Amino acid sequence: MNQDEPTAAAGKNLPPPSAIKFVILLGVVSLLSDMTYEGARSINGPFLAQLGAGAALVATVAGLGELIGYALRLLSGLVTDQTKRYWAITLIGYCLNLFAVPLLALAGRWEIAVGLMLTERLGKAIRNPARDAMLSHAAFTVGRGWGFGLHEAMDQLGAFIGPLAVAAVLYFKAAGGYPMAYALLLLPALAAIATLLWARFLYPRPERLEVKVLTVEPEGLTRPFWLYVIAVALLGAGFADFPLIAYHFKQAQVMPEVWIPLAYAVAMGTDALAALALGYTYDRFGVIVMVAATLLSALFAPLVFLGGWGWAIAGMVLWGIGMGAQESVMRAAVADLVASRRRASAYGIFQTGYGLFWFLGSVLMGLLYDHFLIYLVIFSMVSQLLAIPIILAVARSFCPVRR
Repeated sequence: MNQDEPTAAAGKNLPPPSAIKFVILLGVVSLLSDMTYEGARSINGPFLAQLGAGAALVATVAGLGELIGYALRLLSGLVTDQTKRYWAITLIGYCLNLFAVPLLALAGRWEIAVGLMLTERLGKAIRNPARDAMLSHAAFTVGRGWGFGLHEAMDQLGAFIGPLAVAAVLYFKAAGGYPMAYALLLLPALAAIATLLWARFLYPRPERLEVKVLTVEPEGLTRPFWLYVIAVALLGAGFADFPLIAYHFKQAQVMPEVWIPLAYAVAMGTDALAALALGYTYDRFGVIVMVAATLLSALFAPLVFLGGWGWAIAGMVLWGIGMGAQESVMRAAVADLVASRRRASAYGIFQTGYGLFWFLGSVLMGLLYDHFLIYLVIFSMVSQLLAIPIILAVARSFCPVRR
């Protein structure tokens, strides 16, 4: 056992009601944050076009932003574990992530807008490993699967509300409405930072929310963890991003253009429900739950890319299940595989691996789309299914604490 960590017997851990309150507070922060930056991301492309940027630049900025948003999490996680400044790093990341959005209202040139959009992704990269490490401590008491599932459900609620609010602004102010929409997003950004500061005041030492049991913890990052990272990378590589799916719906005339946001809303709603259900199930059966979720989500590609509108909607439901699993079970399992003192680093490695292979897989699927659509579908399915035997190997290696 790590002698530097407090034990339950030492009386330094807060009771379960405090833990669930902390999870909910971070969930509120994520809800408000997603309202801010997902609302902005729903109009970033058209806004850059309005400022004179071409399609190639818009696509490059989107891809580069996602790569930054994942790749730098490795460094952020390592710094967090070395300094133990969880709150400071989280606050810095959230401020960059959120306040870059309303500043877009003042961007009169595409170069300035691009810089702010990349800053927003940089902020997310900085804050995620530290925040997830804090969340993992609180989620231990209520069940890590349930804790991360609840957090993801609240997160996706914000991702649903934000674009709707932006759409309403554009509907009622069609001429020059983009600056007004970005400015409006200052309100949820301020509310998110205020909630985060309140959580910091109430829980200055969130690591004490995790009850320490008298067990021998493994040193460093174990073999099951690295196997898990490989499985996660395969899942990320085969999981098509929604912009490509939306592009297909429009180009192939799978559904009317006005229905495409509704298809995304269906996926987000499914994501939220799946995160809760799968998180709850994970606390009882462990990482094996990812096998069932992967078998379902692997079927989204043929339905979305080869079917008509009815099959496409069914495919979006399966896509949403995959997203829910990745944002609840996948994150919860990291905390069960790694000792608490290395957890921020583990989250950085986990998220960087996922993001890097998601980026590479997205590039490959984008190249396959124009000429070899059937091979895109095959690649997506095979990549996800290859993760299953690795997940089974991980499942045999550890057993999380049941709730």
